[in-house]
Amino acid sequence: MPVFFDRELDTIATYWRIYRRDGSMFAFTSHNRDLVFAGIRHRSAPGMVPSAIRVTASLTADSADVEGALSHDTISEEDLKAGLFDEASIEIGALSWETLETIQVYTGHLGRVEDDRFSYSAELRSAKRLLEQDFVPRTSPTCRAEFCGVGCGLSARRFTTLDSVVSLDLDRNRVQLASASDTTHLDGRLRFQDGPQTGVIFGILAVESDWFTLDHRLVPGTRSDTKVELQEGCDHTIATCHSRFSNVANFRGEPFLPGNDLLARYGQGA
Repeated sequence: MPVFFDRELDTIATYWRIYRRDGSMFAFTSHNRDLVFAGIRHRSAPGMVPSAIRVTASLTADSADVEGALSHDTISEEDLKAGLFDEASIEIGALSWETLETIQVYTGHLGRVEDDRFSYSAELRSAKRLLEQDFVPRTSPTCRAEFCGVGCGLSARRFTTLDSVVSLDLDRNRVQLASASDTTHLDGRLRFQDGPQTGVIFGILAVESDWFTLDHRLVPGTRSDTKVELQEGCDHTIATCHSRFSNVANFRGEPFLPGNDLLARYGQGA
């Protein structure tokens, strides 16, 4: 492992990489020229201002943020607004720009992206954040399992179809599809297979005839006839689980367990 900052003058730069969920990768360095190492060209981004990165051996989540890091010419404002960088994986490290020796100091995911009208900045979330999740099941009248996910047992392929775009309504943030037109897709998911928002997963908030209102902002540029992947939704009630999916055996909820409101009810005399 290389040793840095052990001399008066050091040839140190920082590097960082972004791996988007659609498969695109971006690599940058704070050095004043591009650097190629590990088979990857890291573009010069001297305007990047990394904060102090806190990495500990404890279970507390490590913290970091990078101001100006999302202002490079290769990262467009349209892509940021389209959500293409949401939950992207991040690697940050240090390197010697003379020997190209490197050390990785931080891994995590992009969190909240903020726009102050002059530049974008992003919160970075370390992998330790997973330890903050509560994995102990809590009682609930509705199913806690993700539809077609772990615990549900149903096949996502069985409830996923391909459709095509007719038009977009940017003002109402909805998309019109050629074939689908029923409410079984309410609370489902939609993913474009082409265009500026390729790979972004949208939640379906409402279905009105063949119009689907989505939970993420739509941006211009998606053409008609663009293919979309459309997955049905589930309201996580036992009635739906029984009538639509015949999957009560895998229901992860307690619909008949009395809730806390039972303690607040008035007793009734005979």
